[in-house]
Amino acid sequence: MTMIQALRSAMDVMLERDNNVVIYGQDVGYFGGVFRCTDGLQAKYGKSRVFDAPISEGGIVGTAVGMAAYGLRPVVEIQFADYFYPASDQIVSEAARLRYRSAGEFTAAMTIRMPCGGGIYGGQTHSQSPEAMFTHVCGLRTVMPSNPYDAKGLLISCIENDDPVIFLEPKRLYNGPFDGHHDKPVVPWSQHPLGEVPEGYYTVPLDKASVFRPGEDLTVITYGTMVFVAEAAARETGVDAEIIDLRSIWPLDLDAIVNSVKKTGRCVVVHEATRTSGFGAELVALVQEHCFYHLEAPVERVTGWDTPYPHAQEWVYFPGPDRVGAAFKRAMEA
Repeated sequence: MTMIQALRSAMDVMLERDNNVVIYGQDVGYFGGVFRCTDGLQAKYGKSRVFDAPISEGGIVGTAVGMAAYGLRPVVEIQFADYFYPASDQIVSEAARLRYRSAGEFTAAMTIRMPCGGGIYGGQTHSQSPEAMFTHVCGLRTVMPSNPYDAKGLLISCIENDDPVIFLEPKRLYNGPFDGHHDKPVVPWSQHPLGEVPEGYYTVPLDKASVFRPGEDLTVITYGTMVFVAEAAARETGVDAEIIDLRSIWPLDLDAIVNSVKKTGRCVVVHEATRTSGFGAELVALVQEHCFYHLEAPVERVTGWDTPYPHAQEWVYFPGPDRVGAAFKRAMEA
């Protein structure tokens, strides 16, 4: 399956298993979503289970909070992660706080799907990676898969979870793994082992990272599209990098990070989002706090720049394998 098909399969499975699951957002019903992730679901389950919403992100999330409080499990789509800002009050003040302020009487078992990231020439308002903003909010889970197998299993786990979850989907990975070489032919998921996705129900545990690539020289902590960029950088530099795919950004699998860095003694943190106050800063702090006496070199950080995502200079902004590989070499030579 492509990641699009895997996400659709996850929603199909949960719509069939649980009558409390409803799916809605802008164009997700009849049209099947701007990326076709919900294509065919309205025809199969009807307009009361899969339906379109007005162009009002605050309204979409606000109604989802009310639905969740009364026992439904809404899966809502913000058409691009860049558009979540009008819903930020509902996400932060309502969904994230509901369990706490009701002393556990109510929960907000809801999943908010958001296509994120660049690499598709979306410009400044269709390319953002806002994951750090959500990790700062107590009460939210933040998840970002890097491949179809994880995408389906993680989405099912999120829908079944009683916490509100921000489910970020790297757009550049929808149809194939992307290693940062935009000038090369696209590799489809059908040619990658992680494109093998079971048809039925299965889950991938939340809060559990994956060792995407075992290695001995250094540890790469990353997620989403950058998993494949880091793999390309390791291949092209010859550095035996151990790549940790967080999958669940917050809460995260601290043990996986610590065990890897203590083994390798070197660490590079990679993400596509803006550098300043990006989630990489938290990861660097955690590595310093838990692995300081095991480090053989300063922790390196490779990220997007502190600018809006540029359309004309997309590949200057995008942290490609050359920039990641250069960080590998600095870490190894220190």
